Amino acid sequence: MSLKKALLAATILALPVAAQAQPVTGLYVGAGAGLNMLQEVEGDLSNAFATPRGVNVETNYGWAGVVSLGWGFGNGVRAEIEGSYRSNAVDSVVNGTNRGASNGTVSSYGLMANALYDFDLGPGMPVMPYVGLGAGYIWQNWDRARNTTLTLDGGEGSFAYQAIVGAALPLNDVAPGLALTAEYRFVGTMAADVDATSTAPARGTAEVTTFNHSLMVGLRYAFGASAPAPAPVAAPA
Repeated sequence: MSLKKALLAATILALPVAAQAQPVTGLYVGAGAGLNMLQEVEGDLSNAFATPRGVNVETNYGWAGVVSLGWGFGNGVRAEIEGSYRSNAVDSVVNGTNRGASNGTVSSYGLMANALYDFDLGPGMPVMPYVGLGAGYIWQNWDRARNTTLTLDGGEGSFAYQAIVGAALPLNDVAPGLALTAEYRFVGTMAADVDATSTAPARGTAEVTTFNHSLMVGLRYAFGASAPAPAPVAAPA
């Protein structure tokens, strides 16, 4: 080997190795928080109310938070249990020609089981994207969502489902196994009945279905992760 080739090889070996995201293996915990948008809610009032029996509820941007406990199988597949909370302030309630601003809130508490897959982009790629699907149970709590003639109050639980798209950036320099996460979550619920009261007077229920869009950042920590091997040092020429 010529001296020029030997020096070139030594220089390459001396370069630091780029950080690479590794599939999660074993137990991990995670938490995240961020912005939540609740789509306009379209509901149906029960027969206790005169026609029209449709009701529409608009909300402001709110916030969402999740905590999770999971297991990584080392091949990109992960399974986890997640608890969540979301809250949005009600902007207006519309039924027929009755429309009014509201200072009420729509909150939800959820317990979901998720299956996720991490995509290994190859050597030298520090970010690991992932996708996931989940199903579980969400309890909706409506608190004084009202206009001049109608009030929605109370809550009920129902089946829920979600889709997750995200990416993880390892923070091994801070702690082995620690990663910064950023993700989008779509969460939908099946119909739930909420107590409804009007000034007619009439009492009944409103059947509502909700769709949430959440943008969150968080941290994930994998137990038992080892520190990355140090970069090889070239022997002096």
